[in-house]
Amino acid sequence: MTQLSNPNLSRRALLGATSVVGVLAVIGGAWRFNASALGAGKFEVEKSDAEWKRLLSPDQYAVLRQSGTERPFTSPLEHEHRKGIFDCAGCDLALFSSTNKFDSGTGWPSFWQPLANAVTETKDSSLFMERTAVSCRRCGGHLGHVFNDGPKPTGLRYCMNGVAMTFKPTAA
Repeated sequence: MTQLSNPNLSRRALLGATSVVGVLAVIGGAWRFNASALGAGKFEVEKSDAEWKRLLSPDQYAVLRQSGTERPFTSPLEHEHRKGIFDCAGCDLALFSSTNKFDSGTGWPSFWQPLANAVTETKDSSLFMERTAVSCRRCGGHLGHVFNDGPKPTGLRYCMNGVAMTFKPTAA
């Protein structure tokens, strides 16, 4: 029989702790599934999962359809400084103007305000914290999160995944 290094830690306590971690993992997975299911059937642009996989790159699919996050400092859109519009990579809806973009130093493209009627915001309690998730209003694609530490005039930081967007330059 294996002896535990901490005599105060019983096998029962160890099994109990393992069970709690397992239950939390199941709850977290169920929340994520339910969050995705809630949006089904509520958007102007709807596609089957197979259609989304065919239309999007694997990275775009992971972010837009599975609420993933790209690695920081990897998006070319973080360093996009031309005048133009940032559109949803899933449905081409105009989301953000370059005039509202700023360098947040976080490694993701950041904006202090979206375009009118472009995004929806929902409570996100994943990863044991409270955040506000930002999605495309037209297709429901996950874009990123919004935080209250941005610049004036709104004080908001829309921290977006660059892979979830495309950029269309406008005439200077």
